[in-house]
Amino acid sequence: MRIKRFYDEGLAYASYAVLSEKQVALVDPARNPQPYLDFAQRHGARVVAVVETHLHADFVSGHLEVHQKTGAPVYVSKLAEATYPHVAFDQGDEIAVGKVTLRALNTPGHSPDSISVLVTDEQGEEQAVFTGDTLFVGDVGRPDLREDSSDSRTRREEMARQLYRSTRQVLMQLKKEVKVYPAHGAGSLCGKSISSDLSSTIGQEAVHNYALQPMSEDAFVQVLLEEQPYIPNYFSYDVALNRKGAAAYGKSVEAVPRLNKYASLQQGVLVVDTRPQRQFKAGHLPGAINIMDGKKFETWLGSLVDPEEEFFLLAKNGEALESLIRKAAKIGYEQNIKGPCRRPPTASSKVRRLTSRSSGSTRRTSPSLTSAMHQR
Repeated sequence: MRIKRFYDEGLAYASYAVLSEKQVALVDPARNPQPYLDFAQRHGARVVAVVETHLHADFVSGHLEVHQKTGAPVYVSKLAEATYPHVAFDQGDEIAVGKVTLRALNTPGHSPDSISVLVTDEQGEEQAVFTGDTLFVGDVGRPDLREDSSDSRTRREEMARQLYRSTRQVLMQLKKEVKVYPAHGAGSLCGKSISSDLSSTIGQEAVHNYALQPMSEDAFVQVLLEEQPYIPNYFSYDVALNRKGAAAYGKSVEAVPRLNKYASLQQGVLVVDTRPQRQFKAGHLPGAINIMDGKKFETWLGSLVDPEEEFFLLAKNGEALESLIRKAAKIGYEQNIKGPCRRPPTASSKVRRLTSRSSGSTRRTSPSLTSAMHQR
């Protein structure tokens, strides 16, 4: 058996391929299916299963496109209420992949539909567990992303209590030697103190993870809910998109209209200027906001631009624009792009120095604020 990690630095997000006897199972694949298909081809293998540990909030999954390209079934908890073709995968259900077995463990708390995936070898010995957003290295998943005012079961306090039970009664019951492969590393907003280490063991987490130390359920809830990071605008949008399955990645990226450098931009449409802060401050189009191209571009784009809001994308050159379109597609925002543009701005709007009188400024009236935030 071989486990291959695919890691996205921008979203601090990990997906996995499990290879055994020329068969591959994918766990939480990213929007672009090609790296996984290439991996299978290099090993003369075929993809036989795609497993989603839950409906992801911080990125768009490629599970549906992998299914369409390979015919591999998508396995997901029935509690996800997925509307794409899938096979329910819940407590005790198993998938054979070569000589290994993937077994579903229901571990709600980060989300109602969260599962972990236990890998056992041909002797039935526990080898590894894919914990999704339930258990991270040094942390556990946040319980406040699925709150629905019409459903008391999704209240953050109730979800935190479920997470307490999922960690103690399910994951911590596995052998100490079992390797832990989570869906996120440091920098993800799906937890508040995730380690930079990308794997661990059940035994190591039992000793070093603050959330797994001996404490009452009430104490756990209090500790977990303290100082959780903000929730970006796009998270609920991506949950809904992943529930139905996203459009094919390549075709969706290609469908973004490319503007020539002389094209005029439609008035009243937001301009996202991705050039360096210094260039933006020196002169930019009126009303533009500055979200600099960098490792966290996707997160800031989804935090500062509403999921239904159209925008023009401006960058320093064509190569940068193509990269940014693909970054936007990771969170399902490529369809919001009215057009990418590499024409230097002709307007001479400049960023003014913010003073104590500017406390009422918003994203639209103080574009330099976004640049400052991006650097954090």
